[in-house]
Amino acid sequence: MKIPPIKGGVGGCPSGFQCRVRHKTSPCTPFEGGIIFIYWWCRLAAWMAPLKILPAKGRCGKISYRVDCTRPVAPGPSPRWGEGKVNIRFNSLAPAGGEGAQRVGEGVVGIFSHLPFQRGIIFLFGRYRPAVWTALLNKCILTLPVAILSMSLSVRLSTLAQEADLILHHGKIVTVDKQFTVQEAIAIKGNRILRVGRNQDLSKLQGKRTKMVDLGGKTVLPGLIDSHVHPSAACMTEFDHPIPEMETIADVLNYVKSRASALKPGEWVQVQQVFITRLREQRYPTKEELDGVAPNNPVIFSTGPDASVNSLALKLSGIEKNFRVSDGGPGFVETDPQTGEPTGILRSCTRYVKSHSSGKQPTERDHAQRILQLFNDYHSVGITCIGDRDASPTEIQRYQQLLSNGELKLRLSISHHIETIGPLEEVKANIRKVAENPLSKGDSMIRIVGIKTYLDGGMLTGSAYMREPWGVSQIYSIKDPDYRGVLFIPRERLLPIVQATIESGLQFTAHSVGDGAVHTLLDVYEEINKTRPIKQTRPCITHSNFMSREAVKKLARLGVVVDIQPAWLYLDTRTLVAQFGYDRLRYFQPLRSIFESHGIAGGGSDHMQKIGSLRSINPYNPFLGMWVTLTRKARWYAGTLHPEEALRRQQAIRFYTINNAYILFRDDQVGSLEAGKRADLAVLDTDILSCPLDAIKDIQVLKTYFDGKLVFERK
Repeated sequence: MKIPPIKGGVGGCPSGFQCRVRHKTSPCTPFEGGIIFIYWWCRLAAWMAPLKILPAKGRCGKISYRVDCTRPVAPGPSPRWGEGKVNIRFNSLAPAGGEGAQRVGEGVVGIFSHLPFQRGIIFLFGRYRPAVWTALLNKCILTLPVAILSMSLSVRLSTLAQEADLILHHGKIVTVDKQFTVQEAIAIKGNRILRVGRNQDLSKLQGKRTKMVDLGGKTVLPGLIDSHVHPSAACMTEFDHPIPEMETIADVLNYVKSRASALKPGEWVQVQQVFITRLREQRYPTKEELDGVAPNNPVIFSTGPDASVNSLALKLSGIEKNFRVSDGGPGFVETDPQTGEPTGILRSCTRYVKSHSSGKQPTERDHAQRILQLFNDYHSVGITCIGDRDASPTEIQRYQQLLSNGELKLRLSISHHIETIGPLEEVKANIRKVAENPLSKGDSMIRIVGIKTYLDGGMLTGSAYMREPWGVSQIYSIKDPDYRGVLFIPRERLLPIVQATIESGLQFTAHSVGDGAVHTLLDVYEEINKTRPIKQTRPCITHSNFMSREAVKKLARLGVVVDIQPAWLYLDTRTLVAQFGYDRLRYFQPLRSIFESHGIAGGGSDHMQKIGSLRSINPYNPFLGMWVTLTRKARWYAGTLHPEEALRRQQAIRFYTINNAYILFRDDQVGSLEAGKRADLAVLDTDILSCPLDAIKDIQVLKTYFDGKLVFERK
């Protein structure tokens, strides 16, 4: 029945009648906005009728409605959400208070304090659709019961939203937040962390379907991150046959001999990434030694861009007395000073060796199975995110296929490979092409963060570019007293390449081992920063082993991050001290200095070969890496290497968690155990914060969770 308007009184209502109802609300949430949308979708606003109710100007936080022609409600302060009960009564009246007044509707809605997420569940409607409230009140006969039901349903849904799927309790949860808080329990909902806190607080999030895991005091870390691996190549190393560990020249020659006997004459024997710094004799096998064990097979003993080859390999590759590097790239062939003939040692020019694999060829499914096997082994040491530093388009496609198949359970941040030899405009065009890849825009699983190239050689091969000469060396077969290593990209060419990368919004990083290469790249970053801020692209230096006090200060000031491999200190200190002396290594991996200058360094392994966290080249066990950063101890070396650069435990943990998350553009998702982040975490068998220092390298992971799901459990 339509009620005719009543004139007179305050605000158009008869005297003695209350004409305005006010209520205040808490801010809206996306969940509650969805409820409003459902109401609107159901066209409740179409239920207009008898009682004229006009919404006054309002918003979440305070919404006022003018209600014409209602009977007065009991006096008292306006109710608020969370403060008891809200009474809403609506009555229609006959004109001028005459006989026959009819009650159109009356509703009493009990609203009590709930969790913060539920505050304002009803009165938030004004922010999104004030007309919804108009509809609810205008047709109170139909809508008030619906509103009550809706409130009950929304409270239940909100409560369900707060119920955890998984709660790990009575443990030591190392959150790695800004304050490095240690808590007792962690609650997970779906693939995200719901809350971290005390046992008694998180027990309130337990529901009928919540899985409770008693940690029994065990320590939990965020999922660990390795900032530098080469998984696609590493997982295929032993696809054809197992490769033994080689610690001596005799081990190398025995392996070459066994492979030659297993192959046909003329087929290549390849030995890769067995570094001379890690052999007892600390030298390359000679051409004559390789000829002696494999006279009918070409042999290459490769250590990255450098190699030792036998006579047949030189012949088949066309490398002879008059050979010269002519492609514009770096490198040279060592020759005998008496005869001028190649000695078999190649410096930064193994690209000229015409070798090829002699083993069985894998299918695409073989690749997939091997890489999944490797990723499972990463889980066994708590690794849930990696940085693939030098991925090809084919390798990226394989990752995407694993994701599409639902098999990928590891986050990948990718540095796309870029060749820097060739016309400069082509190089820059290729960089821009990488930026156009949809994966460069970000993804919770696979993301291209930037590009990777190579600025110098290696310290393991005697070709890292140094500011001072290497010195004559029998270990590295260096005879030139002025030799400083090899710089692959001149500064004047490097600058436009880096500039094109930053302008494309990509992270630039380059393999830069020697202090000469590190300073060259830092100088280029500094030059570009004068006209275009570079920090937002998180420019990086990969390896950055040999540094200086000036370099440490400059990278912190510019916002340059560094990706460092502690395993190299562990495996190679003996050789480096013998070559350079202790004092020249003062700023070798100067981690404490970087942390104290507020720079950001992250830990990587540079895993290149084999599956197995300790048997691999290089070992990717993060607890070995942490132990090295804490002790500065090395294999086959007495003492410690500049212990003043050792990290503290909290710093070592950050080195493999939140710092790496920042370097790999994952810090908004992982790297710490905080509400809203992805539920990646590792349960340890040992308390890393209080155990003896030397016990850290032996820590084992009991369980690894990825996106809230158990992906590894030690049996």
